Formats: sequence, structure tokens, C-alpha cells
Amino acid sequence: MGIGPMEIVIVALIALIVLGPKKLPDAGRSLGKGLREFKGALSSKDEPDDAEIERRVEAASARQAA
Repeated sequence: MGIGPMEIVIVALIALIVLGPKKLPDAGRSLGKGLREFKGALSSKDEPDDAEIERRVEAASARQAA
């Protein structure tokens, strides 16, 4: 199921009608920038932060000491 080529053409035509030819490139750039920031936020969420890493190291060293 997904988005086919015809649906993309329809969305592009609607965007062209609504935004006009002058604002369409700016809207595309803004959309691309927003998507990059969103993907970056998602990928950084998957990586543990420094506090999480320190907690894991302390837990591992406590297990080894026991």
C-alpha cells in the first residue's frame, strides 16, 4: 500500500495551486529542513546519554566486584 506516483503528482499539484510557484521552493526547503531535524532528534534519542553510560558502567563494575 504506500504512496504511488499518481498520489505524489496530485499532492504536488495541490501544493503548487495553494502556495504558488514563488513560495513552493521555500516551502520545500522548510519541509526538508524540518524532516532532517526530526530524523536527527529520533536518532539521538536512540543513543544513550552520558549519565546513562555512567550508570551502566557503575552497574557492571558493581557486578564484577560482587
